Amino acid sequence: MRSPQNTSSSWFVRGRLVGAAAIAFAVLVLIENVLFAVTGAPAYDAPIEEVLAYYTANRDAVAIVSGLVALYLPLLLVFVTGLHGLVERRGGAGADWSRLALAAGATLSAIFVLVNVLQIGLALSASGLAEPTPAFGLVWQMHAAAFALTLPMLATTCIGSTLAAHASGLTPTWQRLLGMVGGSLLLAAGLGNLAIADGSPLIFVGLLGFVAWLAWLLTTGVRLVRS
Repeated sequence: MRSPQNTSSSWFVRGRLVGAAAIAFAVLVLIENVLFAVTGAPAYDAPIEEVLAYYTANRDAVAIVSGLVALYLPLLLVFVTGLHGLVERRGGAGADWSRLALAAGATLSAIFVLVNVLQIGLALSASGLAEPTPAFGLVWQMHAAAFALTLPMLATTCIGSTLAAHASGLTPTWQRLLGMVGGSLLLAAGLGNLAIADGSPLIFVGLLGFVAWLAWLLTTGVRLVRS
């Protein structure tokens, strides 16, 4: 039978691991988005010629982003799985929400994989094209549609993890508010996923929600690491 001291030590180690995963995930996603901004990634309503020019000139940047995705998706799964474990160890308050976050996080990871696969396809095919083809345009549209559908899954992951962490006493009220604002904005943007895939400015609503969720991840991660 475990002693209370061993159980407490195990909880702290798990908490720090979950917190470190949250921080690392948020930092890597921020690096990814900064890299896209620096290289001038085209909007979804950009002319297809501009899209081809971008992927022709920025194959190395896409390779770096693909590596970042390969790093941060496992971290996302570590976070949502570990959070569920922490919630259950603290008595189970919020366990239903943590299960929702776990399921949504797994689905989100699968969609992120699709987004990245299509992006790799764009980078690989762009180098052999002198001008855009219908197939290249179709892959770009599929990439836009897959990205737009990440928003409702991001929202569900955000809301589930926020409510689970607060219900179990891991985060204070102000962090719950931050997470709920972020999740609500992501969900509102996700309802217009077709418009976003077509280049609508509605994407900036989702961007604000995403920034709020990253801020929640960083503050929650720091709180768990320092616990």
